[in-house]
Amino acid sequence: MKAKKIWANFSVRDLERTTAFYQQLGFKHNGASAQLTSFFFGEENFIIHFFLKDILEPAMKGAIIDTRSGNEIIFTLSVDTREEVNNWEKAVQQAGGTIVSAAEEFGEGYYGFVFADPDGHRFNIFQM
Repeated sequence: MKAKKIWANFSVRDLERTTAFYQQLGFKHNGASAQLTSFFFGEENFIIHFFLKDILEPAMKGAIIDTRSGNEIIFTLSVDTREEVNNWEKAVQQAGGTIVSAAEEFGEGYYGFVFADPDGHRFNIFQM
């Protein structure tokens, strides 16, 4: 079997806040509607749609985890240098994100940090 494309769907409470957060970090906006805001991530333009929770939850056929008290998934965004990692950390804080784990070495050749967006969705920024 062959899938044509893959993307992610996350739930959020406030589309305007989500749009502002990801735009401030420099992600390319993929459009919006009354139900969602969408962004491209990485050089291959992986798409993440951020749906209002009330819209996404019925389509998921079950409850969506409270990201403030549990984890769902963590996406890793790769960068080339430690300086980029440190710049990302500052940018995330300025945009209103939460630093879950400050920038540090993770074994030989790995440097990065973990952050959560305003709805608690987690990302790694890693230099490898």
